[in-house]
Amino acid sequence: MNTLSYKTISINRETAQKEWVIVDATDQVVGRLCSKVAKLIRGKYKPTFTPHVDCGDNVIIINAEKVIFTGKKETDKVYTRYTGYPGGQRFNTPAELRLRKGGVDRILRHAVKGMLPKGRLGRKLLDNLYVYEGPEHKHEAQKPKVIDINQYK
Repeated sequence: MNTLSYKTISINRETAQKEWVIVDATDQVVGRLCSKVAKLIRGKYKPTFTPHVDCGDNVIIINAEKVIFTGKKETDKVYTRYTGYPGGQRFNTPAELRLRKGGVDRILRHAVKGMLPKGRLGRKLLDNLYVYEGPEHKHEAQKPKVIDINQYK
């Protein structure tokens, strides 16, 4: 038996094959969409996945304002943030965040961030996510390919 053909492939930043993909978020549930996006950003769907390297794709989410929450999460779920000052704890629901500029971006980034590894690699991976509330984006030069997120598990 030829054991040389069973070598484990470990890629680095220079040899990683990163692609640009577009995900349409129309009528997608936030948690289910973000778990699949986190796997795309991490590179888990690739056969050359290496845990300690940024080998995932750059993901562009379009139509982000059309994501949905199941049940009563739109009004009952609470996002907490802290300003850094005494008494500066602030609370928002997804319904309140949707009314703000960049609120949907904050909702999706918060969900994806929780599904990425904690530490330097996770913070670096979050830079590969681009969220747009409408159908147009500014990354045509990268020639992104449109994928159907429902085909992934």
